[in-house]
Amino acid sequence: MSDQTIAGAILAGGQARRLGGQDKSRLLTHDGPIIVRQCALLQRLAGHVFIVTTRADRETRPHRFDDLAVPIVTDAREESGTLVGIHAAVSHARAYGPAVDRVVVLACDLPFLVSGVLDTLAAAATEGDGAWVRTSRGPEPLIACYRTTCLDRIAAALDSGERRAMALGRVLRLRDVGPDALAAFGDPDVLTTNVNTPEDVRRIQ
Repeated sequence: MSDQTIAGAILAGGQARRLGGQDKSRLLTHDGPIIVRQCALLQRLAGHVFIVTTRADRETRPHRFDDLAVPIVTDAREESGTLVGIHAAVSHARAYGPAVDRVVVLACDLPFLVSGVLDTLAAAATEGDGAWVRTSRGPEPLIACYRTTCLDRIAAALDSGERRAMALGRVLRLRDVGPDALAAFGDPDVLTTNVNTPEDVRRIQ
């Protein structure tokens, strides 16, 4: 049963230049399109699930997500980048009211996440400002769960000119969900695989 104190957001506003503009969220895995799979995972966990995209994407592709039956929100700021998308996700989650205190934030190109990882993130985010996955590659700001109370500090970082999502490790108090915790659900490198290149596409299909 979904938890009404948790929201879930999929960030799907990137232009995928290395894939020639192909919609990464619609790439097929053995379970179907990535974004359909992600919506299903989040809906098991979270009481509120939505997609974040850019204003330009919403204007040029207004029907892109019509089949998903979840709200579509756009970045609330003029700047571009991943940190702006995270800000939009936390902002929209907070707009549901004080009962929603956390939002799980995912990139739209993660084909192999499982429910256990998201459950672990949400549980770890009950303290501090949230939690993010950390692998041998470093922290993953788009496999994370942020508390809605951190919105003002994310906005302040953007106001100061910060654009790097990695900077959240300095701005916020985020707990790590590391390789040992991930290993309970599978190979950490597989679970956190994302799709950026044609070679990545071939590997997931």
